[in-house]
Amino acid sequence: MKFVIQRVTKASVTIDEKVAGSIDNGFLVLIGVAATDTKEIADKMVKKMLGLRIFEDEQGKTNLSLSDVQGQLLLVSQFTLYADCKKGNRPSFIKAGRPDMANEMYEYIIGECRKQTDVVETGEFGADMKVELLNDGPFTIILDSAEIC
Repeated sequence: MKFVIQRVTKASVTIDEKVAGSIDNGFLVLIGVAATDTKEIADKMVKKMLGLRIFEDEQGKTNLSLSDVQGQLLLVSQFTLYADCKKGNRPSFIKAGRPDMANEMYEYIIGECRKQTDVVETGEFGADMKVELLNDGPFTIILDSAEIC
């Protein structure tokens, strides 16, 4: 599982010219699910993400978590995080989870985040989405379950 976490001052996702989700201060998270991912892995990833202390405190140090700043989440599924570009110029996506399994994991992650965060907005699994953001910093963190689990 991979999370690309971007600290944002605002972000939104649009589907068919309609805003599906929009947040202010918080994280835009692109979520890639691998064929081997489990709910246990998702739990560890969510815990790590929500515990990241990457918001500035009064001294300007990145010392505050999402909950410390009443931050919001925008969660967007993105299977292309599992692109394999080793051979040729056309990426392979064989490491990505099957759509039914990946959607189930995406929905599970959303549910777990909603238990711990007041505002959780989402994209739509499998939809053609347009994502806009104002990255704060810029500050981008990549969490890979292969490295943290």
